[in-house]
Amino acid sequence: MNIAILSRNPGLYSTQSLAKAARSKQHYARIIDYINCDLIIEDGKLSISYHGQLLEDVDAIIPRIGTSWTSYGSAVIRQFERMGVFSSLSSDALIKARDKLSCSQIIASNGMKLPKTIVSNNSYLYKSLLDEIPGEKTVVKLINGTHGIGVVLADNKIQAEKILGRFNRAEQKSMMQEFIEESNGSDIRIFIVDGQVVGSMKRQALPGEFRSNLHRGGTSSQITISEEEKKVAIKAADVLGLKVAGVDMLRSTRGPLILEVNASPGLEGIESTTNTDIAGQIINFVELNAK
Repeated sequence: MNIAILSRNPGLYSTQSLAKAARSKQHYARIIDYINCDLIIEDGKLSISYHGQLLEDVDAIIPRIGTSWTSYGSAVIRQFERMGVFSSLSSDALIKARDKLSCSQIIASNGMKLPKTIVSNNSYLYKSLLDEIPGEKTVVKLINGTHGIGVVLADNKIQAEKILGRFNRAEQKSMMQEFIEESNGSDIRIFIVDGQVVGSMKRQALPGEFRSNLHRGGTSSQITISEEEKKVAIKAADVLGLKVAGVDMLRSTRGPLILEVNASPGLEGIESTTNTDIAGQIINFVELNAK
């Protein structure tokens, strides 16, 4: 097969791991910087040009879309989809998962649990709305943040109100969220490929830090997840339409709570922690579905 990996940086671990896995199975794998894809739309026909040459005979794409390029990245995916090219990530699923508010709405409306979350554009109501959040500590996060960027833990409601106000004045959409004390600075990343759990790990934040992201110095270890956690993770990916996903959840006294569902989850942490060829399993999924 002719597989195009859509990635801004060919040197990234995830990009290289996917390319290596595809080539090991005798596929032609090409890394394409999707922002340099020109979308050509004319009567009854769609095509894509890359550095002045039409992209033809592409059997499948594996998108690795960065947060800052979600809009254009989804447009490129959509163009490929309408051209009949199989994509491991649909344009609609990318948009749903990337927006934290949209993701939370879909997760909650499908019966899954998550930390109590409130979003408001009315800064004069922040104080009263914060009173609805359980506990004294409150997590304030940007709706479109990633890798722990734009996520702040306020020690009290007064501090949380000030942080929300600063985001509001900067015209940055944010949300207030319940802090789960019993998680002790850890969360679980469960990796899903085609409706199956293919790897799971526990991520632990550094001392004095509550964000467990590996990009922020957190550590990881392989874990065994419960049947409930497995079912919740698979369901979360399914309701968002994601065939490849990284589901982040917290262990709480009321069961697993969904934090986030990642549409372009990194492979380095999960592969090195679990010693599992996740990239190879993604290629297997593409093989089964591409024309």
